[in-house]
This record gives sequence, C-alpha cells and structure tokens, in this order.
Amino acid sequence: MIADTHDRLVPFVMESIRPADEIWHLGDVCEKATWEAICALGKPTQLVKGNQDSELNWPMSLDLERLGHRFHLLHIPPRSAPSGVQHLLHGHTHVPRDQEIEGTRFLNPGSAGLANKGAPRSFAWLELRKGAKPVFRLVGVKED
Repeated sequence: MIADTHDRLVPFVMESIRPADEIWHLGDVCEKATWEAICALGKPTQLVKGNQDSELNWPMSLDLERLGHRFHLLHIPPRSAPSGVQHLLHGHTHVPRDQEIEGTRFLNPGSAGLANKGAPRSFAWLELRKGAKPVFRLVGVKED
C-alpha cells in the first residue's frame, strides 16, 4: 500500500511494488498520469481520493474484504472508525502508523513521494493470510 505520492514516483517505489498481488493507494496521487503509471504495472489497483487530488470520479473511500479481513480505505483519518471496520487504512499525515483504537487497527504507510512532518518517505506491505492478523511491514524509500 502506498499514499501521498504527490507526483513523485521514484523508480525504487515502482520497482518495489511491482511484485504486489494488488496495489492500494490511499490518496494524494495528484496528477492522473501518476495513477496511470501505477496502473501500467498490470496489477489490480484500488485508489481513494486525497485532498490534493482533482479527479472527480475517484472515490473518497472504499470498503474491501480480502481473505476474511475487512478494510476501510480513505485519505484523511477520522477520530474513530466506522462501525464494523477491522482495519482502517489512511494517508494524509505522511507519518507511518500502526495503532489499535477501540478495536480497529489504523494503518498508514507514510508518504511514498513527499517526505515532511519529520518522517522519511515510505510505503508498506500488507501481508494477508486467512485467520491470521495482517502483517504490516514498513519500507523506507531509497532516494534515486
């Protein structure tokens, strides 16, 4: 999963996410061409609209279920998760996060394209197995 690319898709990120089974972008792609470059990897992709995105047809949030796990994807994190959400995935803060709040796991891969707010650029792998807690693994982005 990636977020906050802000039109700064470095080759390291593109090569690193190439083997993913599915790519989820948690907003602030910015230009449609950046999203098209991610889609050109040929993987199933999911996207939510960020506060810096101008595409009107991108969804503000998505609910997904994979291997028995329920995910709610959006860009700006709420104070609390919608009812029944096991995992809330968000971007916006540019700061990685793996925190449980009132029974919901909040996950943020950090910013893959624009480092600020004191955190280096990053993205994350979310490894799923039926009946097991998802494994969230943060990856630092190497400068090209």
